This record gives sequence, C-alpha cells and structure tokens, in this order.
Amino acid sequence: MATVEDGARWVAAMRANDHAAAWALSDAVLKARDPATRDDPCLPYHLRWVWDGRAFDGRDCLVRCYHGLGDTVQFARFLPLLARRAASVVVEAPARLLGLLQRIAPAANVRFLPFDVVHPLPPSECDIEITELAFALRATPADAPWPYLSTPRAILPHGTVGLCYAAGDWDGARGVPPALFAPLCACSRCITLVPQATGLPVLNPRGCPFDMDATAALVAACDLVITVDTLIAHLAGAMGRPTWLLLKADPDWRWPVDSDATPWYPSMHIHAQRTAGDWREVMADVARDLGAFTLSPAASKAP
Repeated sequence: MATVEDGARWVAAMRANDHAAAWALSDAVLKARDPATRDDPCLPYHLRWVWDGRAFDGRDCLVRCYHGLGDTVQFARFLPLLARRAASVVVEAPARLLGLLQRIAPAANVRFLPFDVVHPLPPSECDIEITELAFALRATPADAPWPYLSTPRAILPHGTVGLCYAAGDWDGARGVPPALFAPLCACSRCITLVPQATGLPVLNPRGCPFDMDATAALVAACDLVITVDTLIAHLAGAMGRPTWLLLKADPDWRWPVDSDATPWYPSMHIHAQRTAGDWREVMADVARDLGAFTLSPAASKAP
C-alpha cells in the first residue's frame, strides 16, 4: 500500500515531468497491492484501482472512466496508443463525453459505451482505468500526438475570449470570484463557458449550454480561453487553443509549481497564485497581459 511519503514523491516526480521515477513508484505500489481489492465495489469509483499489470497486447481491453470529465479528456490522448496494441478496446465513459471521445480515437477496433454507475460493464480480458493508461503504456504526453481533439467551431466574433471561473464542487479553492473577471470583459469581447447565468457583461449572459459538444464548439471558436482548473482547461488544451490557466498556490499534481508552461498542453500558459488564496494579484496580471494579447497581430497564437 502506498504511504503518504510515496504519494508526495510521486506528485513531485510528475510535477517535474520525471515519468520514469513516477512509474517506478507506481510499480512498487502495484506489486504490493492485494489482488482481491482490484476494482473494489465497496469503494467510490474514483478511489478504485483497476489495472493489475497484466499484458494488453493482442487482448480485448476495457477502459473504465472512473474519474472526472477533465481527467477523462486529459488521458484520452493515450487511447489511440492502446488501440494500436490491443485486439479491441471498449471505452466505458460518461454519456456526455461520448461524442468528443469518438473524435479522439476513431479507430475501427475502438467502441464507446455509456458508463452506468449502477450496472457497469463486466470485466474484459484486460481492464484499465483511463488515468492508468500512461503508466500501463509507459507513455508521456510527448508520445501522443497533439492537439488530439478537433470539433466544429461555433460562430463567434473575431477576438472573442472565453471565460471560466467555476471549478465545481471537487475543490472550491480552484474557483475564482466572478467579479474579478469584470475588468477582462471591459477590454475584450467575452463569453462565459460556465453553464449558469452570469452578471458579467458577456455575449451569452444566460450561460454556456449544458452540453459537451456545444461547449467544445464554443471553446474551439475562442481566440483565447481563460479558465480555472476544470474540464474547460482540458478541452481547450486538447484542442490546442491558446489557454491561460488560473491555478491556486498548491495545484493538482498534473501542473508544475515552478513554471508557467506544462508538457500536457503546449498552448497553455499558467497564471498561478503567489500567495495562497490571493486571486486579485493573479487577475491583475491577467488583465495586464490581456491588454497586450488582444492588441497583438499574433492574437490567435499561444503566448
């Protein structure tokens, strides 16, 4: 079983882009696990482990998506790599994401089925949770083509900036008070990418549609996306859209703490808190940079 120290070392390795060190730690954890606890129905889905180390080459594989929508989009980049090696792949994913995932891995031997939390699919020859794919395949972000998601674009005015300030219930500290986005709306044409009405002066004050394909189309049409750490960040990054990611001082394991760039999404620029809880300083930096960005002839390119 992994210790707290092992977990901290793994996070440090991933943040440093040292995948070999992270995989060595994961190998040790996997070796020490009790096989009887695999995909344990007594645990919440997001706390389960699925892959037991068995080979998947030439086998029928079932990819289970037990984590959040953003996690699923982030690790879906590895599905084509798995499809090249497995006999067949079934991806059991949230129904809301199926249309987008089919665009990421359209191979003939890959099928996508909706995940029913009450009646999950029976085991296959080899089961893997989607966030385990990088470890199982020994693949880094650089091993998968990027951008890896394309979708039809909505019709938006040139220069539109997409804003997302809500991070959901998983970690409220990731969210930014909406009022801090008001200065951005004053200097740029903006839309909200949050599925709820807003008082910000945006083109769509009633909010973004609660529909993944429609949301992705809006993201694809934005010249720039400014977002907190949530699904929108992964959608924009997967599509290669210029993206400014707003991070709390101690972010999730996938983001670096000493860099404004990430290998997961090369078109992404990170604006992180320098003081825990202080979003005002972050948003002041963003407002300053946005003025220069929108005035630049290279406004459609990443910073």
